[in-house]
Amino acid sequence: MTAEGLTWRNDIDALVFRPAGHGGWCAVHRLAFRALLGLREPTPADCLAHAAAHRAAFEAAAAGKIARRGYDAAASLHLTSRDVARTL
Repeated sequence: MTAEGLTWRNDIDALVFRPAGHGGWCAVHRLAFRALLGLREPTPADCLAHAAAHRAAFEAAAAGKIARRGYDAAASLHLTSRDVARTL
């Protein structure tokens, strides 16, 4: 499942994307979307739609975490619901 550069990976039960200007992958687990959406069992389609509608917030959350943690250009990272909620 994909939407605008966002992909759902069933093997890790998470949405993944490459943040702008960054070579690594960013993952957001389904459990993070439970908190963000207020749904007990968000579907991959629910998660993709939310991330697509709030793409700027997801990009900002990733950029902020990369900067705070000093990740190199190829490092992969995970965003929590708190990371994303700070930018919504």
